[in-house]
Amino acid sequence: MKRMVDCVVLKRKAEGLDKPPHPGELGKRIYENVSREGWKQWLERLVMIINENGLSTADPNNLSLIEKHMLGFLFGEGDYGQVPAGYRAGGGKK
Repeated sequence: MKRMVDCVVLKRKAEGLDKPPHPGELGKRIYENVSREGWKQWLERLVMIINENGLSTADPNNLSLIEKHMLGFLFGEGDYGQVPAGYRAGGGKK
């Protein structure tokens, strides 16, 4: 039987992740509260955030900012996680 969670992203019950997708307490929190589909939506948003802000996952300062965006997108905490200002889908000009 699939593990179900009350997904904070989808706002409904949905199939959970197989394992924590992030280290530490945040990873455990995500595992317990975010569905596969919710995590997929976060990964899509993450690509947008990285590209729009020119971030590098190899830079520890950028990882801290990415975590802030993650908390904002997944849990509505803080001022991060939204679509970047001026973003236009499909690569349109600002």
